[in-house]
Amino acid sequence: MTEETDEDEEGLTYAETGVDIEASEAATAALIGAVGEFEGDYAGLVDIGDRYLALATDGVGTKLLVAEALRDYSTIGIDCIAMNANDLIATGVTPVAFVDYLAIEEPNDATAEQIGDGLSAGAEQAEIALVGGETAVMPEVIKGLDLAGACVGLATEDELFDGKAESGDVLVGLPSSGIHSNGLTLAREAATRNHEYTDPFPYDESRSIGEVLLEPTRIYREVLGPLHAAETHAAAHVTGGGWTNLSRMGEFRYEITDPFEAQPVFEFVQDEGDVSDEEMHRTFNMGTGFVAALPEDDAEAVVEELDDARVIGHVEDGDCVAVRGLEL
Repeated sequence: MTEETDEDEEGLTYAETGVDIEASEAATAALIGAVGEFEGDYAGLVDIGDRYLALATDGVGTKLLVAEALRDYSTIGIDCIAMNANDLIATGVTPVAFVDYLAIEEPNDATAEQIGDGLSAGAEQAEIALVGGETAVMPEVIKGLDLAGACVGLATEDELFDGKAESGDVLVGLPSSGIHSNGLTLAREAATRNHEYTDPFPYDESRSIGEVLLEPTRIYREVLGPLHAAETHAAAHVTGGGWTNLSRMGEFRYEITDPFEAQPVFEFVQDEGDVSDEEMHRTFNMGTGFVAALPEDDAEAVVEELDDARVIGHVEDGDCVAVRGLEL
């Protein structure tokens, strides 16, 4: 990534653009403390006898503002399903069904149709059923629209990942499709300092900046078979918090020796916002969207089964994520 400069304009941080990860985590902890502990990390788990029922809920975030600016809502349904389905997958759960919640300022048939097309595409990629949803018209509450949803899945006890890596584990990673659906508050601020969303993207002028930011989140459904067949200890979906998400697999040192190359969108955001390397890796996936921790022999088998997976590092005793010369 680019080096930090001494320009007059101060480098952007996620917190300064309006999203403070530490404050968000504190608020979440307060909520959990009020209602009691949840069973599960990425997803809530309910023991129903011979299997576990899993539930996850999430939205699209401020990526919606890019869609609004371009008047193109055709892909955000994929993002909505991806953010939910990937959280289930990171737990070892097979996604089964999805319901959406669309809150709008005023009804618009064309917008609703585009959102529906995206949800259908996302459901096909995740191999799940769309079983309904809710559209709420709330002009005094919503400006524009908001899209969220909930995904349900099933897993046997053997299919659930333990959720904790082990020292000596190998880390298998898969590339992201781009910026995915987090960190857009920072990305949007950086991108629009000197540009419009409709401007050509400097690294590929056949696409606009907005189109690159709207690249849909990858859905990692294909990892479940190989990871279930292996002795997978834990997995992480790299979203909010960037590479620090790996710490959700336990307190270890995650030594990343061969990360996937960051797509040009990340260099663009960093250059335009004068964002530090550390802030970029604490906010974005930086090219790697999914990581699993498992024994070396099992890791080799998983890599053979998945087209674009590879060993990206290993787990040691410690307490940080070491990647590209940074310790997060």
